[in-house]
Amino acid sequence: MSGDVQVRFCERPGVRFPRATHRNVYVKSKAAGDRVMESVARYVEKRLRLRINRDKSAVDRPWNRKFLGYTMTPHHRPKLKVAPSSVKRAKARIKGIMRSGRGRSVAKVIGEMTPFLRGWVTYFRLSQVKNVFEELDQWIRRKLRANLWRQWKRPWTRAKKMIQRGIERGRDWTSGTNGRGPWWNAGASHMNAAVPAKWFAQQGLMSLLAEHQRLASLA
Repeated sequence: MSGDVQVRFCERPGVRFPRATHRNVYVKSKAAGDRVMESVARYVEKRLRLRINRDKSAVDRPWNRKFLGYTMTPHHRPKLKVAPSSVKRAKARIKGIMRSGRGRSVAKVIGEMTPFLRGWVTYFRLSQVKNVFEELDQWIRRKLRANLWRQWKRPWTRAKKMIQRGIERGRDWTSGTNGRGPWWNAGASHMNAAVPAKWFAQQGLMSLLAEHQRLASLA
């Protein structure tokens, strides 16, 4: 069990602390967690005369909580992983970049994303679970394919572009006129074949999984 305690510091002049400090306390049972939470709260509030943010403090399973963007897996020997909320925020940031980049070349959009992606994977280099990075890589490529599908607009343009990228005749027209939306087509086999991961790498798209593995090897 973990108790996530947030303390706001108010100290004497000349001593500077962060506005808020987060702490996780790990114990073996919920009963122990409740006792430790009460004990810590009593000590912090009465002895130190500091304030605990009760809304953000709780006794819960470690994998239900996050700490500095990380969480844990529910295994007997838990592993550190990126918290789902951190992935959600990353996707929102990437969506914003791609949305403002509609109409521009894929290379330019990738160039704008790269500083954020590099900083993000560097921050989460301590994660012991790699599938988060792999899944985010796949999601980013699909979003970029969806943008390309929108840019191609007309069915004949889509068919022409796919022929240029090696899709056989007949399949190009069937795919270009299927009437489905950008997201569906971005995940379909014809777009994965026409715009493979290798092509995105040539445009400068970094692999979060590969970068995470590289950083892990340096540790």
